[in-house]
Amino acid sequence: MTKKQFLSRLDSALKSLPADERQDILQDYREHFDIGLEKGNTEEEIAASLGSPTQIAKELLAAYHLEKVETKTSTGNILRAMWAVVGLGFLNLVFVLGPFIALTGVMVAGWISGIALVLSPVIVMADAIAHPETFQSFFLFISITLCGLGFLVTVGMYIATKAVARGFVRYLKFNVKIVKGGYKYD
Repeated sequence: MTKKQFLSRLDSALKSLPADERQDILQDYREHFDIGLEKGNTEEEIAASLGSPTQIAKELLAAYHLEKVETKTSTGNILRAMWAVVGLGFLNLVFVLGPFIALTGVMVAGWISGIALVLSPVIVMADAIAHPETFQSFFLFISITLCGLGFLVTVGMYIATKAVARGFVRYLKFNVKIVKGGYKYD
């Protein structure tokens, strides 16, 4: 593969990055080629030593999205980072997507439970309006207690969601390090 082919493939694989970021990366790889040519290597040898432009782009995209999620943690940024890491290798489908789906399921269930508990007095009052002959004040007192528990669950879910998001980003970073060539103890 020639320098022009390599850079063209790398550029097209990095099309989702901002233009200035992409140009910086391409300039770095142009310098790799220039240095290799000065040492007497051919363009094909340099391209072979650098590796696949597609794989390089996947690693760079994963690093970019992980860096972006660190600066601004949002659902969209976490999803983009997760998909970028999943794209690094087939096994990541199991090791990244599986835990993501499981954690998301637990988080959604917790939020739904907390909100349902908070809304329990509204449900009891709606039932009392619809069927006044069956209303018992005991149900109202229980629903108020459940509402208080719901507030605690909702606050706990807020804290847990933030912690799980931070932990999942750390797990994604760990996974990228493993895929890039093994985890080295610092």
